Amino acid sequence: MIKPDMTVEIAGIKMRNPVMTASGTFGYGEEFSAYVDLEEIGAIITKGLSLKPRAGNPTPRIVETPGGMLNAIGLQNVGIDAFISDKVPFLRTVATPVIVNLFGNTLEEYGELAARLDRIPEVAGVEVNISCPNVKHGGIVFGTDPKAAYEVVKLVREATIKPLIVKLSPDFTDANESEIIPAALEAGIRIVNYGNARRVEERRLSQGAGGLSGPELFPATLETLRRARARFGRGLEIIATGGVDSPEKARQLLREGATAVGYFTGFITRGPILAREILELLLAER
Repeated sequence: MIKPDMTVEIAGIKMRNPVMTASGTFGYGEEFSAYVDLEEIGAIITKGLSLKPRAGNPTPRIVETPGGMLNAIGLQNVGIDAFISDKVPFLRTVATPVIVNLFGNTLEEYGELAARLDRIPEVAGVEVNISCPNVKHGGIVFGTDPKAAYEVVKLVREATIKPLIVKLSPDFTDANESEIIPAALEAGIRIVNYGNARRVEERRLSQGAGGLSGPELFPATLETLRRARARFGRGLEIIATGGVDSPEKARQLLREGATAVGYFTGFITRGPILAREILELLLAER
């Protein structure tokens, strides 16, 4: 029996299906390879990568909530050098596109990271996290200022020929739609990772506040997707994440116009089988 074709393209990256890991939640792939068949999903997006290693915030930095979990990891990562020496060899063995999330505190850091990743064939594409402060310009977050967003996306676009995705800041939805997305499109992208998260006070976290993920975010994710589709039409490719903890929710996002869907908290609450359940539902409807 011939299976229906479920392939999709994200910024020119051909994926076997539209199910992928949520940005920044899946380590570097190898950490979860014992639990998920990495060659069953459409793509992997790595943890955010910086020029130098980062230890992240002190613990406790993850707590369970009634509707998901709250985290304040603090962008912990191994840095670009260790990524190349220690992580890329494993990724070389996986026949699934790997998209590397990167971030910096200056334009120069973004540009250098993009240029170095451009030379790594195992990297299928680059995702730019613009939810970081520009330390050279008063700490303004790149993703909250149209001019800053334009500049960082343009610089990364010039530094790499790889497919480029922008991960939007979830805290400024109105600005994203009216100013930030148009600026990023003008600077040279055509796809965004449009997730949702909220910062919630939580005394059990060392930082006192963190990003909320899990099923209670799904209504906001769905509404955000609908508004983005109404505003930008099909000229914008969208990865939708936030609250996908069932096959039915993934299907709903795809029906509402998402190009692909990302999941992670559902991986914890529902188990490693979630990706397969989503794919089985989508296959059954083809």
